[in-house]
This record gives sequence, C-alpha cells and structure tokens, in this order.
Amino acid sequence: MQRSGLLIIISSPSGAGKSTLARRLMEWDPTLRFSVSATTRSPRPGEVEGQHYYFMDKPAFDRMVTEGEMLEHAEVFGNCYGTPRGPVELAMAEGRDTLFDVDWQGGQQIRASTLGSQVVSIFILPPSLPELERRLRTRNQDSEDVIARRMLKSRDEISHWAEYDYVLVNDDIEATEADLRAILTAERLRRDRRPALGGFVRKLMEEAA
Repeated sequence: MQRSGLLIIISSPSGAGKSTLARRLMEWDPTLRFSVSATTRSPRPGEVEGQHYYFMDKPAFDRMVTEGEMLEHAEVFGNCYGTPRGPVELAMAEGRDTLFDVDWQGGQQIRASTLGSQVVSIFILPPSLPELERRLRTRNQDSEDVIARRMLKSRDEISHWAEYDYVLVNDDIEATEADLRAILTAERLRRDRRPALGGFVRKLMEEAA
C-alpha cells in the first residue's frame, strides 16, 4: 500500500558509527535515499558535487536559508551545512524514505518543520567515551586539536539523547544494524502512515456484507 516517505534522522557524536550504519541500511534497502547536504566548506579529495555535498559559497547558502529552501541548517567548526528542502519533498511524494545524518540541532529543526509528522529520530550512543576517542584516533582523519574539539562537542550532543524517538548503544555494529532495520520496518507499518489502509478495510467490510 502506498505511503508517504519517512524522514529518518540518525544522530550521534562523531565516531559513534552513524555514517557506517546509514550506509549499511542503504545496502539492506536500496530504495532508501541519503539526504545530500549543502555546505560552504571546500571539497575534500574524492568528494563529488551532488553526490557527497552541494558545495556553494556563503551568499548562496544564506539566500537559500532566507527564502526557506533549507529544511535545516547549522554552522559547524566555521562552516555552514544545510538540507535543501526540494529533494526531500520530492522523495516523500514518491513514497521513498530519506536518511539524515544531522546533529541534534538539525534534528530539532526538521521535527519542527511542516514535514515533522513523518520524522523518525534515532540517536546512536558509543559504549563509552574512551571507546569513542579510540575510534576517532583509529580512523586517522583528524589532528589532535580536532579530536579534542570533537570529544568536547560529543558531551553536549549526548546530553540531548532524550529528544529522540529511539536510542541505541553501538557496542556491536551487527546488532545495532539489526535494531535499525527493526525500527524502520515497524515505523513503515504504522497504521497512521498507510493512508490507503482505510479504503482497503472498507472494501473488506463490503465483501463481508
């Protein structure tokens, strides 16, 4: 039965595993689309315009915010990030679910938007802060200064855990992925997300008359 697409928000401190989990979800269900954010930062080696980010200058970004074309936006470490509204609304109309890798501030903005009724929000916790720091160091992407800032920011992010519909502790990537699949399956089957269900039941009742 056709339904409106979901907005699936996955948030976590940097290094807790949300990007890996989002990628695994998309491998499990290829109909999922990943929200491509706009950003004012420069492209990193290997990043492709429109695939990893929409790269734009600050005036263009500010114009989209002013004109209501950003579903959410924030400044992180001196760079602006935001979610263009148009592609998300198109996916919803086509019944396709969209994954969002945003922080708690972005999640708040999306939930407060006109699309908020279709949001499913999930927060991923690390098993411990020492393990979170170990993961940041293991991926070998950041300087010591950046790691220190990410660890400091993680405490603020974790404090917002209760604002989410679901909270998972990622101490085992396989188990956490299984939990995410279960959440998504259950949310898709909710009665209020299946507008055609009422007509189907009425047809059944007419057959029984």
